[in-house]
Amino acid sequence: MLFSLLGVFFLCGLSESFIPDNVHPLSEEMIEKINALQTTWKAGKNFDVSQVEYLKCLTGVRRDSNARKLPRKSISIVNDIPDTFDARTQWPHCPSISFIRDQSNCGSCWAFGAVEAMSDRICIATKGSFTDEISAEDLVTCCDSCGYGCGGGYPAEAWDYWVDKGLVTGGLYQGGGCRPYTIKPCANCTDIAPTPPCVEQCQASYPKKYSEDLHYGQEAYMVSGDVPTMQTEIMTNGPVEADFDVYADFFSYKSGVYIQKSQVLYGGHAIRILGWGIENGTDYWLVANSWGSDWGDKGYFKIRRGTNECGIEYDVNAGLPQL
Repeated sequence: MLFSLLGVFFLCGLSESFIPDNVHPLSEEMIEKINALQTTWKAGKNFDVSQVEYLKCLTGVRRDSNARKLPRKSISIVNDIPDTFDARTQWPHCPSISFIRDQSNCGSCWAFGAVEAMSDRICIATKGSFTDEISAEDLVTCCDSCGYGCGGGYPAEAWDYWVDKGLVTGGLYQGGGCRPYTIKPCANCTDIAPTPPCVEQCQASYPKKYSEDLHYGQEAYMVSGDVPTMQTEIMTNGPVEADFDVYADFFSYKSGVYIQKSQVLYGGHAIRILGWGIENGTDYWLVANSWGSDWGDKGYFKIRRGTNECGIEYDVNAGLPQL
């Protein structure tokens, strides 16, 4: 069954057992009802807020007919794909792969998923000589073609911007690099943060000029959503950015393999896929979120693999760095 919103949203879970639509997404009742279903995952408290408005700050992938798609790259599938793979252990010399970021109350997931994967891929391609973080701030504030900054954007455009304009380095709030994130982590916000201005200048403590710190992509492309192709791309070049549809139950994810159990849709969300595995007979993707390390399983989650759960295999983007 396909949801009606521009033909993009997906029905995720195949089970007939769903949480009633009137259950508050941040309530103890939601947690209890999920756990009572004895599904493949466990729910728990992730947020110290009760306002539903806050949740709208967390999903920022725009869904409309004008959303551009990157060219699909032809990928030769490798032989002997392992049952489990984790980019963190495959490339331990790349600290960005194990780094969980926090987008705060800004609908900038479209940028976070992209710069996280870009950072990983530059490190992998340089065999660990580059271990900095590409700046989410630079992408969110300066890419006009990407959408609306904190008001949401388009993942494909983020990868194109990396190729065409380049991006500087920058970590979390008050962090290092040229342009660290300027939006403070927020546990009690109710409104989407305004998009900061585009400032093509590094923070005073950084030793380089903005123009000297730019890092470019060589190419940007879409990865086919079939599982072996995605696995080959991740094994060969590093984590990828994907996006999926977020339902009311997802906000309470704590552990296990997520399978959707609510039919209340909140929006699209971009993330970084860094591996896969099998848990209690259920195939999954290993995913890094950008809601801070206190959310979920220390910032990570697993989601069912091979069924296009919530559209997770529908829009997968990646690229190669210019060295």
